[in-house]
Amino acid sequence: MKNNLKKKSLIILLLGLIVLYSVFPIVWTLITSFKPESDIVTNELQYIPENFTLANYSAIWTRSGYPRLIANSLQVTLITMVICMTLGTLAAYSLSRYQFKIRNQILLFYLVIRMFPVVLMIVPLWIMMRYFGLLNTHLGLAIAYTTFLLPLCVWMMKSFFDAIPPDLEDSARIDGCSRLTALFYVVLPLARGGLMATAIFIGIAAWNEYLFALMFTNSQESQTWPVGLALMVGEFQLPWGALSAGGIISIFPVILLFSLVQQTLVKGLTSGAVKG
Repeated sequence: MKNNLKKKSLIILLLGLIVLYSVFPIVWTLITSFKPESDIVTNELQYIPENFTLANYSAIWTRSGYPRLIANSLQVTLITMVICMTLGTLAAYSLSRYQFKIRNQILLFYLVIRMFPVVLMIVPLWIMMRYFGLLNTHLGLAIAYTTFLLPLCVWMMKSFFDAIPPDLEDSARIDGCSRLTALFYVVLPLARGGLMATAIFIGIAAWNEYLFALMFTNSQESQTWPVGLALMVGEFQLPWGALSAGGIISIFPVILLFSLVQQTLVKGLTSGAVKG
């Protein structure tokens, strides 16, 4: 009994340390966002703001064009999610249900794509997007994101489809449904947790992406929020307060999304772990 209590206490302590390690940077950024610049860089560390202010939020929202950057990120993220979820769902379903010779090779190919650093794709993608006139556009940026997010979508969705018994589709097809109709009316409703989980991971990756957004956009009309924050850093100036406020504003949609779909996300992730 005592050994079990010690084990539980040790596990709780370990989990608490992990949570503290993960949450502390966000909490510190939140605290910094409420401090004036004069209280951020000081000889004595201030854990609680002595001069509480919202000036950093006001400055970044009204004087830096930040709302436009957030809107750009939102549009690019939504377009990326639509492309990845549409193509990835169809590809994953075909790889899950159809047996053909190069099926395993295709899955391995998708996995190998994820192994290459995305920086290697910048030059060929830049040349192709310039040729098709997609530089400085939301669609071009979404297509660039799709190159490294689509394999993730295919692998995740395939695991969810594998967990759904094919007999359900066979029964629907006996009743007159086509393969595509059975997919939309039988399989996808059962895999909605997996769809939600995959879409969230795709959306977060697109929302936070920086390298492609930096290389393929050069105006505030098309730049996303990570690029906008990075460009605020000057050679002799580092506005910690405004940067912290921008960071908090940027992660707020992600936190809100997770809070709304937390249960669905957990169910979706666990449903693909065990085959039915």
